[in-house]
Amino acid sequence: MHTNLFCRDRRFDAGVIEMMDRPQEVSHELRADLENLRRLNSYFGSYRLIRSYLRRWCKPGQDIVLIDLCTGFGDIPRFIVSWCRAAGVAIRIIAVDSQPSTLQIAREHSATYPEIEYESADIFEFQETADLVFCSLALHHFSELDAIKILRQIDAMARRGALIADLERTDLGILGIDLLTALAFRELMTRFDARLSIRRSFSFQEMELLATEAGWRSFEHRRFPVCRQAIAKYKVSQE
Repeated sequence: MHTNLFCRDRRFDAGVIEMMDRPQEVSHELRADLENLRRLNSYFGSYRLIRSYLRRWCKPGQDIVLIDLCTGFGDIPRFIVSWCRAAGVAIRIIAVDSQPSTLQIAREHSATYPEIEYESADIFEFQETADLVFCSLALHHFSELDAIKILRQIDAMARRGALIADLERTDLGILGIDLLTALAFRELMTRFDARLSIRRSFSFQEMELLATEAGWRSFEHRRFPVCRQAIAKYKVSQE
């Protein structure tokens, strides 16, 4: 893959870092931004997307170890644990992120979730394996070449199933985020990061190319509302 394959359409500049990813202390602004992201995940389909795969991959009585890469606020691991408790699935989650302040806040909100273990690590240096490996709303933070490396790494880490969920870049999605952050989610960090994220996210066709270039075979690629997409692979029979 040429490094400039998506540059005409995708606005990615490694020198421009989302505000939540910058080195910082725990602050009111960071806490508010993470809570906004949790609300956006809840309102706009991220939890529904995750739930659709949990229903297919996790059965009552199973004992599952799951790695959640770039976990951020930890709201998705908490959602997974709540779903597994109700479904009779024994789950242990290793939630990985490289931002210490975000992990501190995530741990505070996970006191009643002993199933979750938070670990501070760079995604490229974390090499453990698990039954399931998830990575949500993070791939757009990386260049095309780094995204391919992450996809290869996740495929190697997952013993049973791998799921990468992210935004889908569309003109309508860009317009929607601009309006949403002008009218509702107006905090500076949320507005800046949300508008940057949708513009540097991958189109549906680009995501397909990334997975293929990373060597993924027999994978599923689906759209979800709202402006969400996922590539997934289950490596063993679901019967």
